[in-house]
Amino acid sequence: MNLKRVLEPEVMDTAEEARDYDSMDHSEVNRVFVEDMLKFIDHDELGDVLDVGTGTALIPLELCRQRSHCRVMAIEMAVQMLDLGRYNVEAAGLVERITLAQIDAKAMTFDDGMFDVVMSNSIIHHIPRPLDCLKEMVRVTDEDGGVIFVRDLMRPEDDATVQSLVQIYAGNENGHAQQMFDDSLRAALSLEEIRELTSSLGFDSETVKATTDRHWTWAVRRVV
Repeated sequence: MNLKRVLEPEVMDTAEEARDYDSMDHSEVNRVFVEDMLKFIDHDELGDVLDVGTGTALIPLELCRQRSHCRVMAIEMAVQMLDLGRYNVEAAGLVERITLAQIDAKAMTFDDGMFDVVMSNSIIHHIPRPLDCLKEMVRVTDEDGGVIFVRDLMRPEDDATVQSLVQIYAGNENGHAQQMFDDSLRAALSLEEIRELTSSLGFDSETVKATTDRHWTWAVRRVV
């Protein structure tokens, strides 16, 4: 049985959602995300980085811990997430390197080609029309070799797999956190769906790969 996509709220903006998201242990996932991205990027390419859908700014913090010379603009629509993100950035002493702003990923206010690297982890499954967000990511990436690195959940094929993944990766969290993960898996795109979207933007569909049992990753350079 193939699961149909079931949308969840685009913006997670209650205090409970922000608190539960921030308290979940994302450390290993975030570390791997940053390490995988850095394998795709030359050391001197990390200048101006955009993090799309930053949540509570955990990935920019991990990136700045691993690389000392980059600057990150981190955008998010949820005010509660941004509030916790600002606290996290201040607590880490990184306010001079990480800037947070409330900006819609589907209609960014940045100039074309403004960023050397555009990264995003787990925003696409929140967007009803993901192509709108993907187009914007491409637009604001430097067309002279800028890097796009996007990772998100991959929708399982059946309910049993959803339930298994929730137990494996959120089984130790509270009931609300488990339900959020369940909802996110059901709202995610399949590998075939995200490949179709990136192909429609002129990129090789094979630049999107299944990289874990629950994630796909799109890693590509923009060259015009």
